Amino acid sequence: MNSRWTDAGAKEAIDRWGQFHGQHFALRVYTARLIGDERTLVLHGGGNVSVKGRTKNILGEELDVVHVKCSGRDMALLEPADLPALQLDNLRRLRPLQQLDDESMVNQIRTNLLDAAAPTPSIETLLHAFLPHRFVDHSHSDALIVLTNQPNGETIIREVLGDRVVIIPYVRPGFDLAKAVAEAVDAKLNAHGAVLMQHGLVTFGDEACESYGRHIEIVSLCEAYISRRVSSQKPRAVDRVSESSATLAARAAPMLRGLLVTKDDPSAGAGTASLQRCILEWRGSNELRQIIGSDRAAEIVSSGPMTADHTIRTKPWWMFVPSPQWSDPNVLRDQFRAEIAKFRGRYRVYAGPIGNELGDFDASPRVILLPGAGFFAAGPTLRDARIAADIAEQTLIAKFDALSIGGFQSLSDADLFDMEFCDMERKKLRRPAGALAGQVVVISGGAGAIGAGIAETCADAGAHVVVTDVDPDRIASVVGRLNGKHGNSCAIGITIDVTNETSVREGFDEIARAFGGADVIVVNAGAAHVAAIDELSVADFRRLLDINAVGSFLFLREGAKLLKRQGTGGNIIVISTKNVAAPGKDFAAYSASKAAAHQLARVAAIELAPFDIRVNLLAPDAVFGDSKAPSGLWAEVGPQRAATHGIDPKTLPHHYRQRSLLRTEVTPRHVGNAVVFFASNATPTTGAVLPIDAGLPDAFPR
Repeated sequence: MNSRWTDAGAKEAIDRWGQFHGQHFALRVYTARLIGDERTLVLHGGGNVSVKGRTKNILGEELDVVHVKCSGRDMALLEPADLPALQLDNLRRLRPLQQLDDESMVNQIRTNLLDAAAPTPSIETLLHAFLPHRFVDHSHSDALIVLTNQPNGETIIREVLGDRVVIIPYVRPGFDLAKAVAEAVDAKLNAHGAVLMQHGLVTFGDEACESYGRHIEIVSLCEAYISRRVSSQKPRAVDRVSESSATLAARAAPMLRGLLVTKDDPSAGAGTASLQRCILEWRGSNELRQIIGSDRAAEIVSSGPMTADHTIRTKPWWMFVPSPQWSDPNVLRDQFRAEIAKFRGRYRVYAGPIGNELGDFDASPRVILLPGAGFFAAGPTLRDARIAADIAEQTLIAKFDALSIGGFQSLSDADLFDMEFCDMERKKLRRPAGALAGQVVVISGGAGAIGAGIAETCADAGAHVVVTDVDPDRIASVVGRLNGKHGNSCAIGITIDVTNETSVREGFDEIARAFGGADVIVVNAGAAHVAAIDELSVADFRRLLDINAVGSFLFLREGAKLLKRQGTGGNIIVISTKNVAAPGKDFAAYSASKAAAHQLARVAAIELAPFDIRVNLLAPDAVFGDSKAPSGLWAEVGPQRAATHGIDPKTLPHHYRQRSLLRTEVTPRHVGNAVVFFASNATPTTGAVLPIDAGLPDAFPR
């Protein structure tokens, strides 16, 4: 591993962050980010850093302080606010205590924050406080843990690192570990760092570049040792699957996602219980496929995590399906069901009584290895699933190296349990909120005015959103707005031409790989054309039938297939129009083609009800959109519709407002609100038509 320190980067850091607490603090942020950018050192909030200094309190008194990284913060993105200050002398006075439980320790940490509103610093705050050095860096280096987790790990560490480090047998993070490290360093003041067996690496120094440089040096020595000894022999493949990983992943994902669903009330009937869904993240590179398909895959899965910190994201063990029967979907589903049941049974025994005490307890696997397809990671949100997947991917590669040089010895179940169910660690986990939390909403024509409004409203309600359209640029614009508001794991975009059967089928395969499946299918893509019947060309009539009728059929059909494979019910919502009930002149192609889609949805409601898939329709009128997502349909037909009504095109929105009973504008968000209503299963309704037209007597349902 190469040092990424540069004098230019250090100067830039001082210029940028020196205004907060001085030069040392600025360099603390700088080197923390350098460590955070190394995926083999820390992932997603792992590791922690600190810097000691002096500051003045509100009375102007000088205080010795230690700035410690907040629990769960990503070091690669660290900001000054993520390093709150604590009164150092008060923390050091805790060291003579014989014991200090977690609750009391956290209370002392929060009591000594200079800012009472600051987020809680790392569980290892006292480790940083008890050490005498100005800078302390802590990571979970893959290379180091590969060596510490060898059966003879301590012997190897002494061989590789010599007198540079003190070695601490595994102790759970907290007060006891802080004391153990401090006492070992006191006895060896010239040490560059401390190796925490089966946990990670701590280095220290009086300058930022010194502590960081020691970290890189020690990790590099470990990497060099592994490189000299790791077997050059490729893992022996045992699967003989000819299909691509991507094809198999799309086949497996909806089955897995459906089987992983749990009910808040297991005794409730279909459609009445609140489902706890998960999102799946798929990884299937050639390297991963080789490892997972090797004769050592089962050994890798059974040997536990790299470090106990990972258990809150990946659980202590993973699910492994030894020989998936890819050619028979029914057998494959039975295999998945059996392995999930086996995992849940083992996990409940491991969790014991505490499982019944936790309101959010979930015994399902978080990482699922499928020879041929790669692996899936599960989480309540895509962000959580990606974190678990990143950890699992790094772990698979590192553990294969560990087995290649000798073996891998994880912590005991008791040690893993102790970390996984630590209150301070579990606070890093947050269950998503919102009426559509955990749901995946797929929208055709998602980049248009109505589609974008539906996407925004569903995202606001906690859903993950798939924006599909034929216009990549408009897709990118909508997805960019959603992710800018809700985070980069909220929405994705997929280019789908609803008139092309292959495009729709491949699009739904991509959705399965991206999220594991879907829960709400919004059939929205449409087009319009203005012409009297005796002037309407066959080509224009067929074009609208192709988009509005055939396109709706293809999107609904593939969506229904996915929902049925998933087996957890769902909602299909077809965006119809008031023109089905109250058509207008010169609008025959639009009205007839939308009527075909309307009738298709009614038939689908009958056919899909046995699978708890509800199909409902929305009938909006005159949705013009806004500057962010203007209506392409109205841009195309607006002038002609104005001519039909004998009015100025600029007054068209006013015309439609005034003709309604409520005299109000119908917005894309109004349509989105109706989608959220149906998708949240607020009422047991299917086959219904909900007008969203501000009141048009001619279009009243009858």
